[in-house]
Amino acid sequence: MATSWQLTVDCADTERMVEFWCAALGYVPEPAPPGWASWLEYWRAAGIPDEDLEGAEDGSGAVVDPDGMLPRIWFQQVPEGKAGKNRLHLDLRRTPGREQMPYAERRAAVEAEAQRLARLGATVAWVNAPEGADYFAVTMRDPEGNEFCVS
Repeated sequence: MATSWQLTVDCADTERMVEFWCAALGYVPEPAPPGWASWLEYWRAAGIPDEDLEGAEDGSGAVVDPDGMLPRIWFQQVPEGKAGKNRLHLDLRRTPGREQMPYAERRAAVEAEAQRLARLGATVAWVNAPEGADYFAVTMRDPEGNEFCVS
């Protein structure tokens, strides 16, 4: 039997990361558990002291696929900033393979998606377009500097 999993991303601003990645992926902020009006109500019922909830946003810090098919991503607030290159990153696959779409169309679609993500707060790190290769991707950084690719 396969193991259920989520991706956890350390961050400084959970709310900003939830906003960005919902827009980038078409995900939604994770709703409060069934039977609870809010996450704060849920956490209080779970016995988390109010002093630990001071300044807490009313969200889980996670984003979920609205269709319930793809993994949950949780943005865990941490005090330290990002250091170094990610050892794990997301690849956002926006185009089919070369057998289904010509290079020029794939490249235009990837460039358009990179521009959309830049308007949401991402930045372009570098372009992956090896000379003579039938491949094009853009490596980007989310609002906190975490690398991800668009292809």
